[in-house]
Amino acid sequence: MIEITHDPLDPEAITAKVRDAANGAVVTFLGTTRGRTAKRNVLHLEYEAYTPMAEKKLVEVAEEMRSKFSVEDVFIAHRLGRLEIEEISLVVAVASPHRKDAFAACQYAVDRIKETVPIWKKEFFEGGEVWVESPEDHALKSATDS
Repeated sequence: MIEITHDPLDPEAITAKVRDAANGAVVTFLGTTRGRTAKRNVLHLEYEAYTPMAEKKLVEVAEEMRSKFSVEDVFIAHRLGRLEIEEISLVVAVASPHRKDAFAACQYAVDRIKETVPIWKKEFFEGGEVWVESPEDHALKSATDS
């Protein structure tokens, strides 16, 4: 199951959707807005997406997980819009008969989502704003690392 929404995400409700008597392991990942990135104090984030393509790509990630790992149930939810510090932007819940596959599939999903899904993050920090992973972001990170 896939969900892209502007509403707050409820990780307990999402996790409950993948729980089943056949599954001995349930792993849930929460992506949360952190207050500091590369020595910058973050004020909030904004997420945007090309929703039809993002939904399609999330379905593909879920299908990849099922083909690579022994997982029974998957739920991926991503939030769009403005998120304050500590709010949840991503929930990936994976259920499997065994923990090893559940952990591996969950990590795989998070990595693939970042690589392939057209959801973009804009970081608002003290003194400015930047699209994350843009050339400007890389330049700012390089400047603060030195």
